[in-house]
Amino acid sequence: MFETRTHRNFNTAPQSVTALIATLLEPAITVLVYVLAMHWNDETIGRADLTLCFLVVALTWPGINRFRDRLSSAAVGILGSWLTLVSILAGFGYGTRSLDLFDRDVLTFWVTATPVLQLLAVRVGYVTLRRLSANSRNRRTAVVIGAGSLGVKVAKALSISPVQGIDFVGYFDDRTDQRVPAESAALRLGDLQGAAPYIRQHGVKEVFITLPLGSQPRIIELLENLQGTTASIYFVPDVFGISIIQGRLLDFNGVPVVGICETPFTGTNRLIKRISDIVLSSLILLLIAPVMLAVAIGVKLSSPGPVIFRQKRNGLDGDEIMVYKFRSMTTLDDGAVVKQATKGDARITRFGAFIRRTSLDELPQFINVLRGSMSIVGPRPHAVAHNEMYRQLIKAYMVRHKVKPGITGWAQVNGHRGETDTIEKMQARVEYDLEYLRNWSLALDLVIILRTLKTAFYDSSAY
Repeated sequence: MFETRTHRNFNTAPQSVTALIATLLEPAITVLVYVLAMHWNDETIGRADLTLCFLVVALTWPGINRFRDRLSSAAVGILGSWLTLVSILAGFGYGTRSLDLFDRDVLTFWVTATPVLQLLAVRVGYVTLRRLSANSRNRRTAVVIGAGSLGVKVAKALSISPVQGIDFVGYFDDRTDQRVPAESAALRLGDLQGAAPYIRQHGVKEVFITLPLGSQPRIIELLENLQGTTASIYFVPDVFGISIIQGRLLDFNGVPVVGICETPFTGTNRLIKRISDIVLSSLILLLIAPVMLAVAIGVKLSSPGPVIFRQKRNGLDGDEIMVYKFRSMTTLDDGAVVKQATKGDARITRFGAFIRRTSLDELPQFINVLRGSMSIVGPRPHAVAHNEMYRQLIKAYMVRHKVKPGITGWAQVNGHRGETDTIEKMQARVEYDLEYLRNWSLALDLVIILRTLKTAFYDSSAY
């Protein structure tokens, strides 16, 4: 029930050969189309082309398994990922003035043909899987032991995809039909004692145990009986009552460990995130340098005090970092007690109100991104004093620090920006931050950046 290679939630099962093909497919097609375009236009592959191919592999590895997606979902996912990649590469090329090193015809063909061929390959994989799963020899029967709410969730997960190749048969549970959900009572095959004989008699291939951990003696007895069959056995821990962040199964020298809460930015994902941050922050700093100079002059002329406001905030893993902003207030609060800015706050200067409303006060944080203490997209960092308060009031509050803080985030583009004068407002912001950790992708980062640009010039919640 757990994916051992990629960081996903617990509802994703390992896919062996299919997952391996998906891992290789997207990077391979992207590079192959570029090489074919070079050959078609009689161009010689040079150092710049090899560098581009290396960046492409780094940014697209590992490929996403879309073989079980509908055509529309696969098309949207592929197009979103491709536009993200092309935008990053185009920005890097523009910032380094290296676009002229590449043939325009080659780039045009590459940008146009790659997503089409990726979608075609995914569709071929989908049709192939569907045909294979339709063959009775390739289908597997499965039962769920435990007819409670968790068992119902597992049964739905087993039956949700037409290309999964699994036929769910029913449940085994010692409870009567009146004590289990109605939808599982209708499919109850018997009690736990009858499970092993049924599985042997009907050649059931997979067994999913969803009994609560409090039933340990029954589980041990059940496992002993099931080991007399040839079925694959999976134990499904009841973790749906807690917040799962990048759940997966780890292997520590032969000891299986279930990961409940982990950062999505490990291995290749960490490299992709860092490369995109370096490329985008470098390009943005080059483009906004005149704007930053103008804002700095405005801050200096508007009120006495330093141009840059530095404040300690909690970064990755809760470590303290120094975050830079253009000063927008007459005070420089950074102690044990930090009062949040409120509407009509007397501490905010007239020019400070303007740069806060337009987010211009955040521009120096691109230096934080370039230095590696922040990311362009991530949960917004709060003052250390605020963290110490909210970590005691909001469940899973500190989990948002499993990633680097960002200049903008999923909470901010969903309307949770500005003052959090109630616990409910901060709770809502944290929930969006945790959703970002669960569902991170490079495409999601690009969506957040684009939505941030859309609202950057005016936001009524910022003051």
